[in-house]
Amino acid sequence: MPATRTANRLPGYLRLANPVIKALSRLGLGLGTIHVIAVPGRRSGKLRSTPVSPLTVSGHRYVIAGLSDSDWARNARAAGWGLLSRGRRTTRMTLREVTDPAEQRRVLRAFPTEVPHGVDFFVRTGVVPGPTPDDFEQGAGRCVIFELVPD
Repeated sequence: MPATRTANRLPGYLRLANPVIKALSRLGLGLGTIHVIAVPGRRSGKLRSTPVSPLTVSGHRYVIAGLSDSDWARNARAAGWGLLSRGRRTTRMTLREVTDPAEQRRVLRAFPTEVPHGVDFFVRTGVVPGPTPDDFEQGAGRCVIFELVPD
């Protein structure tokens, strides 16, 4: 992450946790709701992976990039597709960015219930003011939400 970022700084534990999660996934182990998404880099085209926790709202699956300027969100936006893995199972997905504010609020509101272990990340990065569904709804417009559509 750039050294100039002050607000919305990633929690320090991610630098250690993300490689461990990705390695466990390659070994075929699933961890809670965590999946790994790989999207092609904007310049290199090389697949870049990051752990995510998909959630389902009204029969549609979504992933949320808590930091809208994160590399994986920018790469996903540019590519429009990614490979979603859980354990050894991988599915190619179209990534449709959710721009409708009402849909964003609906997805964010569901997050604390659907992915309770991910709440702390959003609160610590300042994307949302607190852990409740009402707090999460206030994150609309401050994060990037992608609908996952199987190819």
